[in-house]
Amino acid sequence: MKSTIHEPQNLNKKEVSNNYWQNAITFEEYMKIAEERFHNNPNPNDEFQEYYELGLHRMERTLKKYKVDADQLSKLKEKNFTGKILIISEPWCGDASATVPAVSKFFEAAGNEVRIFLRDSDPTLIDQFLTNGTRSIPKVLILDEELNVKNNWGPRPEYGNGLLKKFKENEDTYPREEFYNDLQVYYAKNRGKDAIEEIINLI
Repeated sequence: MKSTIHEPQNLNKKEVSNNYWQNAITFEEYMKIAEERFHNNPNPNDEFQEYYELGLHRMERTLKKYKVDADQLSKLKEKNFTGKILIISEPWCGDASATVPAVSKFFEAAGNEVRIFLRDSDPTLIDQFLTNGTRSIPKVLILDEELNVKNNWGPRPEYGNGLLKKFKENEDTYPREEFYNDLQVYYAKNRGKDAIEEIINLI
């Protein structure tokens, strides 16, 4: 399954982006929400409760090990990108936990404002950027200075999509546990580099 590119349909993109942008949060606020939900979730019926601890661990690991790649910064600079980045995400998501910290820190280092929109706070945004009919996250929206959506990426790098395709085509010989393990090993070693490279290529 490849990450497909979808344009918002039948909506004024600038008005939509302004609305969601104003309701989005910084990465630091996103981390605080993840910690709150893990330690003292205000929603006792949160179906994703068991995933917050692992999500926090993965994000903290990425933050500890991630270093901005100078070559990728130079490549982005050549594109003269002056827009913003809006990420649709949730802190319980495994793909998001492996990608969102690196993408956020990279574009912040490049001087581009980054905000995160919590998918489940209002599904009308992710519904404009479905992946094969699903609300898969993370989705990275590339915005211009006027907050028009110019392109989008997600929910995972092409290598991860390849692993998913292999799993779906060979569930008997490539079981779910092995797929999840291979995907997380890849994420841990790659530290968001492939995701950032693919996003830069879409700018």
